[in-house]
Amino acid sequence: MRLCIVIVNYRTPGLVLDALESLTGQLDNTLDHVLIVDNASGDDSADRIEHAISARGLGSLCRVLRSARNGGFSAGNNIGIRAADARYYMLLNSDTIVRPNAIPALLAEMEAHPELGLAGPRLEWPDGTAQISCFRDHTPWSELLAAAKTGPVTALLQAFEVPLPVADQTMEAQWVSFACVVIRREVIDRVGLLDEGYFMYFEDSDYCRAARAAGFRVGYFPSARVVHLRGGTSDVKEKIAKRRRPPRYFYESRARYFRKGYGVLGPAAANALWQLGRVVSLARELAGNKAPHTCDKEWLDNWTDAFQVQSR
Repeated sequence: MRLCIVIVNYRTPGLVLDALESLTGQLDNTLDHVLIVDNASGDDSADRIEHAISARGLGSLCRVLRSARNGGFSAGNNIGIRAADARYYMLLNSDTIVRPNAIPALLAEMEAHPELGLAGPRLEWPDGTAQISCFRDHTPWSELLAAAKTGPVTALLQAFEVPLPVADQTMEAQWVSFACVVIRREVIDRVGLLDEGYFMYFEDSDYCRAARAAGFRVGYFPSARVVHLRGGTSDVKEKIAKRRRPPRYFYESRARYFRKGYGVLGPAAANALWQLGRVVSLARELAGNKAPHTCDKEWLDNWTDAFQVQSR
């Protein structure tokens, strides 16, 4: 098999079917396959998707795998990866629309550059406006930047800012969003599957960091374009944008990331620098009578699982 596309569904059958529709003409029925992993939706999602696959005559290209539990993003994708022996795997969010020729473009780049372990497209809104699609690693210093959100601090520590500016040219990144990513089989053989200790969030940056440590490169290719509706599979980013309190699993993932990357004291270091940045932004807010830019109880929730012993 050349390419296996894995789409994880959790109560989003309409989005899954739209994503499937966008793949028309980009896949070879003899070389490629699409696996939809239903993450124990507990509704009629899997039945609806299977019925649509049959009605559209896509049975030779697509099939549904039903998970007995909702283990999160990593666990759902791992089910799909384990079920297929492919040269490349594409992890594709259900809330995406793949623009024409995006998949052939990404596969061509992977074929042309064997040093590439992972490749991501330009993510965009339905109107074509670009989204930030590639990033630097999260570090304790980037936590200070996120909390301070102040021009002079950002200018001083710009090398630690996580989002990379939107670019129209191919570039190397430290990590790309797993809303859509192509992963070479050799990466999985050498690094392993996605870390299921992450329920959702930070698993993409963690996995790219592990791939880079194993000698692979991560590429961003804006000639391949994918619409990312954002919020279709989770409302966490919407909550963060509105400064509401994200769920506990977001902070559990954050702590796991800093613990894996920076040792047992990594979460504490990240939190201490976040708090320092918050002092800066709080002073600015008080002086300018501005509303806080941080999430509700973020100062407290950052400590979720901060002293948990690493399980793997």
